[in-house]
Amino acid sequence: MRGQIVPSFYKNMTFKEKVSELLKAGLEEKPSIFLIDLTITDAFKIIVTLDGDNGVTLQDCIDISRAIEHNLDREEQDFSLEVASGGVSAPLKLVRQYKKNIGRTLQVKTATDIITAELADANEEFITLVWTAREPKKIGKGKETVEKRQEIPYTDIKEAIVTITF
Repeated sequence: MRGQIVPSFYKNMTFKEKVSELLKAGLEEKPSIFLIDLTITDAFKIIVTLDGDNGVTLQDCIDISRAIEHNLDREEQDFSLEVASGGVSAPLKLVRQYKKNIGRTLQVKTATDIITAELADANEEFITLVWTAREPKKIGKGKETVEKRQEIPYTDIKEAIVTITF
């Protein structure tokens, strides 16, 4: 806050509130980037996890880091800061993450099943998965390939991870 005019309300904010406001302001500058998680430990380690509609670049992480770090006074409160993207193996948490991954293969765990299938659609209440399966023919012997489709409400999803195929 050196050399800047500090609004009076800022002085009365907690450290976490200050970080949250600075992060919010930094994200407003980058509308395609969004917050997955903000953690501040008891030792004042700030951990910011980001995702983006088109991925997260190193420059995005640097910009968000600067938006926070350059506006906090280490003499007022010493802290450490880590800004990173969620990574490919991180579970999906937000509807926005599901929407950006339509067309990709997910492994979805519910209370009763583990389904690996293509994410065909995602709205505000549920996702739609599509996959093919070999099932016994309804008439006669043998199996046939059928297309399966299932809607799963977000409330039923224990974990969903994008699977990477090489």
